Amino acid sequence: MSITKSPWIIHYDGSSCNGCDIEVLACLTPMYDVERFGIINTGNPKHADVFLVTGAINEQNISVVKQIYDQMPSPKIVVAIGVCAASGGIFRDCYNIVGGVDKVIPVDVYVPGCAARPEAIIDGVVKGLAVLAEKQVAVKKGVVDEEVPGGYLFEGPHDESGTLIKDKEVIQE
Repeated sequence: MSITKSPWIIHYDGSSCNGCDIEVLACLTPMYDVERFGIINTGNPKHADVFLVTGAINEQNISVVKQIYDQMPSPKIVVAIGVCAASGGIFRDCYNIVGGVDKVIPVDVYVPGCAARPEAIIDGVVKGLAVLAEKQVAVKKGVVDEEVPGGYLFEGPHDESGTLIKDKEVIQE
């Protein structure tokens, strides 16, 4: 059975306003019910297939994020949730902020928004499962685990903060 049928996620909050964290928790409620996709939240990185990161990365949590990522078994995917996780967001000019998650570990899927909506988070995880399946096939073939370049969940041009731009008007996701 493929791990894409029942992926386990681990969630880490970098240094955010907790808006995206609340939306991640909303995904676990009966209204959105991510368990219908077989997705289960775990607290142990050794059991996780998907690493959800919210918030910008600061100097103090670089080692924590790397440690969680290194403890996860391969193949694994990383989903950066929200503008802060993608680029540092409104905190990117703060003295202690390094930037988005991709400054520390490779990111497979970016879910833009401030705060990212639960539907977008679920879509991002489901889209990431396709990347996880590709990585699983590569591991079975013995191919070296090459990093798949990340992409935004919503296709089209984005500004530097990760907001989708469409026909010269800004659309908030």
